[in-house]
Amino acid sequence: MSEHKSHLHDVLNSPEGPHIAALFDFDGTIIAGYSATAMLQEKIKRREMTAEELVQTVNVIAQYSTGNMGFSGLMSGAAKFMKGVTEESYFEFGEELYEKHIAKKVYPEARALIEAHQAKGHTVAIVSSATIYQIEPTARDLDIEHVLCSQYEVENGEFTGNIIRPLCFGEGKVIASEKLAERMNLDLDQSYFYSDSYDDIELLERVGKPRPLNPNGKLREAAKENDWPLEKYESRGQGKPVDYLRTIYATGSLIGSAVASLPIWALTGSQREAMNFSAGLFGDLATAITGCELEVTGEENLWTARPCIFVFNHQSKADVMILAKLIRKDMGGVGKKEIRDTPVIGKLMELAGTVFIDRADGKSAIKAMEPLIDAIKIDKKNICIAPEGTRTLSPKLGPFKKGAFHMAMQAGVPMVPIVIHNAGDIAPKNEFVMRPAKVKVDVLPPVDTSKWSVRTINDHVAEVRGMFLKALDQEEEEEALEAIANETVVVRKKPAAKPRTATKPAAKKKVVSKKTVTKKSTTRAKAAARKPARKKAATRSKSKPAGAKKKQASK
Repeated sequence: MSEHKSHLHDVLNSPEGPHIAALFDFDGTIIAGYSATAMLQEKIKRREMTAEELVQTVNVIAQYSTGNMGFSGLMSGAAKFMKGVTEESYFEFGEELYEKHIAKKVYPEARALIEAHQAKGHTVAIVSSATIYQIEPTARDLDIEHVLCSQYEVENGEFTGNIIRPLCFGEGKVIASEKLAERMNLDLDQSYFYSDSYDDIELLERVGKPRPLNPNGKLREAAKENDWPLEKYESRGQGKPVDYLRTIYATGSLIGSAVASLPIWALTGSQREAMNFSAGLFGDLATAITGCELEVTGEENLWTARPCIFVFNHQSKADVMILAKLIRKDMGGVGKKEIRDTPVIGKLMELAGTVFIDRADGKSAIKAMEPLIDAIKIDKKNICIAPEGTRTLSPKLGPFKKGAFHMAMQAGVPMVPIVIHNAGDIAPKNEFVMRPAKVKVDVLPPVDTSKWSVRTINDHVAEVRGMFLKALDQEEEEEALEAIANETVVVRKKPAAKPRTATKPAAKKKVVSKKTVTKKSTTRAKAAARKPARKKAATRSKSKPAGAKKKQASK
């Protein structure tokens, strides 16, 4: 790491206690790049901006970039375009923005750093000049309760076209942090602040432990002058040419492995032996090319109960090469139907025993998987299925579907859980480029399914999912979600006249009973309680988010 010092190592050796704050800037610090840029690009893509608005926006950005306009002017210019738009539509837009653009930009190193602070019992907060609509989904994913940010003025659920001062920028970040410190009894002299920009120099100088992270040139110079430890992450953002090359070659190695297996097929007449050779070779080549280093525990469990159903949590397209390297032979699997249309690769996967299903049609999906039962019983194949049904946006485990469990019962074979901890470090969902990373994998002992029945299927799904949660150390978060299901959530409204700085609409603030949920899981529970309400709102209206929900004139 040469001149850089490990911020994570520093935290692991720090004192414990909630009186110590860990404050994080957002853009460029927690995520690569700028969320505002992603928001503007998405609006342009959706054609939600008029030509006049686009010209004015570009002009405002240009003035800010050249120093002819301050941040307050930039935000005021943006606020004018939002007059009459519903705030709820912007929360919905923020959710979509997170899923399409921002989730893949979260630095895995920043995630680990935040988790280390949380494990120490520190009070973690995001202090950003961005708005809550850009930040909230990421804060929820990272279990961060406190978000201090810039705000647009809202009346009767609609933007007025004005901003709320002071903005959370420059000295405004110091003011916001000191208010949080007063409210939460924090000692800023013992606290951390992570930022990538010299614009945050006031707060960096205010805290006792300034930590430049991915610093720009001016902040790097300030860090050297003040002897502040700094660090730079390169696991997200614009990939290097070598990253694109390794991604292309790793994907192409599937074709190369298949070609290499053709002599085996021709000389032995065994398609199965050829496919086994191809699968193992692909796993070895692809992981080597991408720099994927596996740290596997319980590897013996891969071989003790074959044939079986291998179930895995699905975070990344890298999961395919990881499974191929681990399982190596007699593999079959399930994939979405869109993969079948991929030239060459789709056909190769079909030859290797992959069944393609339409995830939107449950009945046809069940029927499509029927041949896999025979493949298990007759051909002694091992079937790989992701019970989540699709890749998740983060390491958080998603809900499980029942298809794999029904298949295990019908085939009368054990189920072997493969817990992949951090394949998203290589390539998160919606990201093309693959980068080198060490991936931790736990292969759990086989689960006996001989006494399972349709009547008790829900219990078995919960049991196996619980194994994943335990291995991923996510049990506490699950308790929070169960608390919500048990109706331990109560509604608490904030006074309308008081400006809102929390991570949620004032009238929708929810808290979880402390008697049921631990302090660490409270944030997750409250956030999970908020999201369904927004999803419901999205269902009611199919109009475009953000730019389309203008106030209707009375008829």
